[in-house]
Amino acid sequence: MDNALGDYLRARRELVTPAEVGLPPGTGLRRVPGLRREEVAMLAGISAEYYLRLERGRDRSPSAQVLGALARVLQLDAESTAYLRALAAPVKVPRPAAQEIPRSIDLLLRTINVPALVFNKYSDVLAANALARELSPDMVPGVNRLRTLFTDLDARAYHPDWPSYTAAAVAHLRAQAGTDVDDQRLHALIGELSLKSERFRRLWARHDVRTASGGTFRIRHPRVGDIELLIDKFAVLGTNGLEALLLHTEPNSRSAQALAELATSVAAD
Repeated sequence: MDNALGDYLRARRELVTPAEVGLPPGTGLRRVPGLRREEVAMLAGISAEYYLRLERGRDRSPSAQVLGALARVLQLDAESTAYLRALAAPVKVPRPAAQEIPRSIDLLLRTINVPALVFNKYSDVLAANALARELSPDMVPGVNRLRTLFTDLDARAYHPDWPSYTAAAVAHLRAQAGTDVDDQRLHALIGELSLKSERFRRLWARHDVRTASGGTFRIRHPRVGDIELLIDKFAVLGTNGLEALLLHTEPNSRSAQALAELATSVAAD
């Protein structure tokens, strides 16, 4: 991660085809899956030599105008553009001594009647209510949701939308990691998952960034079947990167009935 800006530029240009930026396909065999360096430079209005220096980490402080031009050529959305700009001006992130769940959030988990959990930027589950624990094995305190998602075949069976779910999870990890290149815990997790999962390795290499707080996903529960869940996620104020995740369903839906069955069984235990 010593050349985070260059790695990001290279990964993103490989995802953009000549046709997507209005270039003719040309003749002969292309050695790269996306744009060539000189094509990016031409479209951004900078020299090929300067762009090469950026990718190779020889120049790490491009101007705001250059970053804006590169974002346009690489077809970055607003969040990815902000991430690009942050890579060009990384800041030191303080490391907390410990991560504690605020008492108010702990009370919320105990009283709310939908699955709810709190996790850190590494996807470690720090707290979860009984209904979340009943819903999925990757929602149990002490579990790393990414490790379970990519390496546990039993847990994978809970996610019928596993391809899209894993892509969103990795993009969220990169967004949470931000530009903190000195985070050894993050490096260790990325290294472990890259060795254990080809899927994770390919997704991490894309450099997708996403912090979307909503959406839907499905759980295939062995007892009540498929449950389609609505996601609401928010930062836990006063902490360093903790997030709370609330999962609920459309009223009067088949999923709502299934979730109610799980809630009844939890209450009976």
